[in-house]
Amino acid sequence: MLPDSLTQPVPPLETTRIATTSSQWRKLGRLFCPTGELAWMRSHASHPTPECVGPNLIRVYFGTRDAEQRSHIGWLDCELTPRPRVVRVATEPIVVPGPLGGFDDSGTSMGCVLQQGDRRLLYYIGWNLGVTVPWRNFIGLAISESAGQPFKKYSRVPIMDRTDEDPFSLSYPWVLEDNGRYRMWYGSNLTWGREHSDMGHVIKHAVSDDGIHWHRDRRVVLGCASEAEFAVTRPCVLKRHGDYHMWFCARSDRYQILRARSNDGLTWDRTSLSADLAPTPGDWDGEMTTYPAVIEHAGAFYLFYSGDGYGKSGFGVAMCDRL
Repeated sequence: MLPDSLTQPVPPLETTRIATTSSQWRKLGRLFCPTGELAWMRSHASHPTPECVGPNLIRVYFGTRDAEQRSHIGWLDCELTPRPRVVRVATEPIVVPGPLGGFDDSGTSMGCVLQQGDRRLLYYIGWNLGVTVPWRNFIGLAISESAGQPFKKYSRVPIMDRTDEDPFSLSYPWVLEDNGRYRMWYGSNLTWGREHSDMGHVIKHAVSDDGIHWHRDRRVVLGCASEAEFAVTRPCVLKRHGDYHMWFCARSDRYQILRARSNDGLTWDRTSLSADLAPTPGDWDGEMTTYPAVIEHAGAFYLFYSGDGYGKSGFGVAMCDRL
């Protein structure tokens, strides 16, 4: 954990009503939204990514933006029981935009965190703003060597760059250690066009022996389900009892959170997908729910997700007792 000198008191949020979705998830309300006092955290709290750091303490990493709309990665600590409650928020970012011309000079966004012995690997997205296209994304890595140590970027270049398999843009890695190797599910653009709806964004798969050097197997493991759907992104994968469970967001007229299941992590069943978290009209997530990440804690499952404006309204949490 970071020392208290790097944290700030948590400002109260207005009460958010608890709503029950049409599925098994129960919304517990909004957890956090920046209030704008910190220069690196003027707006947005997106891609919330939970990590258990104590018996009832969850650290949530998230992306936030400065006045120039460059994204930084910060964190907060929260207790989940009996009701979710933020207990402290970092006053300094842990991963910042890179130098001018670098692969992440326009911002860094959260991917996932993986425990590897004493150290933790933080996979993130580096942003470049484009001219002919809106942006280019790459996958970077920052490493904390032991508990309490800061995250330091592994290199000045991405660990996964554009290749012939992924010629346009990469995004939102989710990594699991699985049977002695590492597996990554990540986003890739199949095309670019004049409009966002032309991007053709899908989820692919890669494997690694060390979590740093990756072999891509070229396959699309989760694609768009219809002509109206033009992007599937931000996978979160849990493995339980031999099966793989993925939460992700799909975009057509707006983002929504969906779910898939697989017995090998490569072939995913989309036939039984349902909207696990539908927007609640008039609330902070009334227009969209997006960027999911799930953690199992104290016999229950908690789903963290962003709300309207791609996280401009902050992020919240939902709960279910079983998958």
